Amino acid sequence: MSDFTSAIEQIAAIHQGKQDARDLTVEALARIDAIDRHGYELNSILALDFNAVENSEEINPALPLAGLPVLIKDNVEAIGLPASAGSLALGDYPVKGDSTIARRLRKAGANIIGATNLSEWANIRSPGSTSGWSALGGLTANPWKHPHSAGGSSSGSGAAIAAGLVALAVGSETDGSIVCPASLNGCVGIKPTVGSIPRDGMVPISSSQDSPGPMARTVADTALLLEVMMSARGFVDAAHSDFSPTIGFITSWTTTHDGTNSLLYDTVAKLSAAGLTIVEIDAPTPDDSVGLDEFHVLLHELYDDLGEYLSQRCGSSLASLADIVEFNRTHSESELQHFGQEYFELALEIGGRGAEYLAKRTRNVDWASAMLGRAFTGVDVLIGATYAPAWLSNLGGSDDHSGASWITTAPSITGDPVGCLPMGITDGLPVGLGIVAPAYEEELLVASMARIEKVLGLGILQPSFLR
Repeated sequence: MSDFTSAIEQIAAIHQGKQDARDLTVEALARIDAIDRHGYELNSILALDFNAVENSEEINPALPLAGLPVLIKDNVEAIGLPASAGSLALGDYPVKGDSTIARRLRKAGANIIGATNLSEWANIRSPGSTSGWSALGGLTANPWKHPHSAGGSSSGSGAAIAAGLVALAVGSETDGSIVCPASLNGCVGIKPTVGSIPRDGMVPISSSQDSPGPMARTVADTALLLEVMMSARGFVDAAHSDFSPTIGFITSWTTTHDGTNSLLYDTVAKLSAAGLTIVEIDAPTPDDSVGLDEFHVLLHELYDDLGEYLSQRCGSSLASLADIVEFNRTHSESELQHFGQEYFELALEIGGRGAEYLAKRTRNVDWASAMLGRAFTGVDVLIGATYAPAWLSNLGGSDDHSGASWITTAPSITGDPVGCLPMGITDGLPVGLGIVAPAYEEELLVASMARIEKVLGLGILQPSFLR
């Protein structure tokens, strides 16, 4: 089969006896060797399960995922993979069991063949962090133009999907970490309502904002993986429905990049011409205090939540954020070679949840809830631009987020679901359209994304692999 055959088509072929899960696994591993490890050197895969081929022979092909090879972000625990969050610190603490996510994937017939690289500690370590770099995995490239960023923090998941290594991958998002790599690599991603997918066995940042989510190349494939991850039904049917959403276009959800904004307005025009109702909504951009409150909330929660996770996984020898900070100092030649750990150190200073945390979290939620409540009046979903095209990676020089819109800010704070799908190509690089739905309205989100995907008619984007 083609590297860019959809997951649903691959599964149908297996169910019909026209394809074999073992062959698909062997082909995926060959692509990883040829494109990821050698050749283009995409570097999206942090680790492989060396039993992947053997495992494929034991999966019942009648199951929903039929033995399809799947990748999982390396902050989610799965037997046979490190769940390292990209850090060397967790190297001596192997995974002892599957997370609920991994169990659900395997029960549905997924063959988890490997773990994807990510921005170390999901981009919460330093303002100088480079998306797609981890001490354990190195730097992930962009499959469209090698020197450009794959985004983050689900860098490897987005790049691997876009490059055709596999059809399905798991990412995670705290604020933009699925939407960003989906946009920069030209694939589809969904961050569902926070809490709708269990987060046990996932290296945490924030209990109020973290969510795992699916990444794929079509809305229907993404919906299929979402069904498995949420243990729910109806999303694939929604992706094939004829639903016509009323769309709220947030006119301030734009970027600083003219080509991206031009594609956005062209998209709005196409949706209107296709008979969809578009309501322009003027929502003011948040002031700096909103972002600062959110940032501090994440650090307060990181202090508590990461400490609890480490103590459960690693015991007393690596039981707190302070222990991670000390590990990085001791291994500075590898961990701190490109940027520091200023955010970790700040989290140690401000500590965990307390009165200051509660005040900031309350202000954040009040602002985001009011903003989205007004915006959703009379419309089903909200749309806007996500990011400008991928910037040049600059190890030690941080990321260039100057072209990002603020589309993920409010739904990250409230925990509402967000999706991203390709909007087009500009400057030789893909950019994505963001779609926001109310909490627990994943079926509405999927149906709206599928309708937009159909109107745009871009099909599966195939990257240029320019060195």
